[in-house]
Amino acid sequence: MTFTLIFENMRYRPLRSLLSALLIAIPVTLILTIVGMSEGMIEDSKQRTKSTNADIMIRPPNSSIVGFSGAPMSEKLVAWARRQPHVALATGVIFVPVNGLTAVSGVHLAEFTEMSGGFDYVEGGPFQQPGDILVDDQYAAERKLHVGDTITVLNHPWRICGIFEHGKLARIILPIEVVQDLTSNKGQVSFIYLKLDDPANTNAVVDSLHRQLDSYPIYSMAEYLSVFTPERLPYFSTFLKVVVGIAVVIGFAVVCLSMYMAVLQRTREIGILKSLGASRGYILGLIVAEAIFMGVVGTAAGIGLSFVARWLIHTLVPASLTQAIVTSWWPKAGVIVLVASILGALYPGLRAARQDPIEALAYE
Repeated sequence: MTFTLIFENMRYRPLRSLLSALLIAIPVTLILTIVGMSEGMIEDSKQRTKSTNADIMIRPPNSSIVGFSGAPMSEKLVAWARRQPHVALATGVIFVPVNGLTAVSGVHLAEFTEMSGGFDYVEGGPFQQPGDILVDDQYAAERKLHVGDTITVLNHPWRICGIFEHGKLARIILPIEVVQDLTSNKGQVSFIYLKLDDPANTNAVVDSLHRQLDSYPIYSMAEYLSVFTPERLPYFSTFLKVVVGIAVVIGFAVVCLSMYMAVLQRTREIGILKSLGASRGYILGLIVAEAIFMGVVGTAAGIGLSFVARWLIHTLVPASLTQAIVTSWWPKAGVIVLVASILGALYPGLRAARQDPIEALAYE
């Protein structure tokens, strides 16, 4: 009976019901998109780091485990690291942010290729002459670039000599000495990657390096990747709480307004129900149940819209943002919106429950 009344009321006023569900879907989409972008960008960064095929990473003193570190390490440390027991390969890399979340990476291409297996080119190939630059396919697609085109990076023009598959190290690659010169970091690197003769020796080598370089953060790659999570991003938790708060406010306001208007439009209907013996609790439950139903529909629509947002991001700005679909947040977003919907339905529901049936039946 209750479900029939809810369904018929929503079917009788389809435009109001549709707009209410879409407005409820907005905070769900907002939450899922923000969480998805954080997860997507973290996963993308992890994949880039993993693609080096290194076993150990050395970072500069006092650097955080996430984000770019600048270039405060001497490149002489790379040669020292090569001489350590069980170290088969070592290479230094310099990272410099150039545009938002995009960075240029300076590498010794031969060393990096030996360690990681090199880049998989979809167009062109490695550096051929001074002034050459490599970009990944997503960066090229976003900016409609091809081999032979010229782009400006670090305030200098470069000729694209190769476009490689995304997911390896960085979006933009230059020779390390070029980046060092342009950023006044000559002889310095941001990270040092070590490849061992046997991965089973990783913990022993890490312990040995810690004893000799006690001020340097040194991680096995497995350890580094395991702690690289959204919670490590500066202020992410605070930002997410703000987004959730906005979602609750929007959900509360939308449902409160929608159900208040529904109560005004259904005054005679409520009067008839009360004259037939419906209790205040039944009337309140009817309004709250309708709000919950709208919340469920809005949640489903919000989940669907998060896929649309992901498609738009991947199509329009694949090199700037990466969004993942985080299914674990679907029930969380749903609960947040349902709580807001229930709170928003309480005042209209109580107002409807208190209506006098005689006055309601006489209402025009």
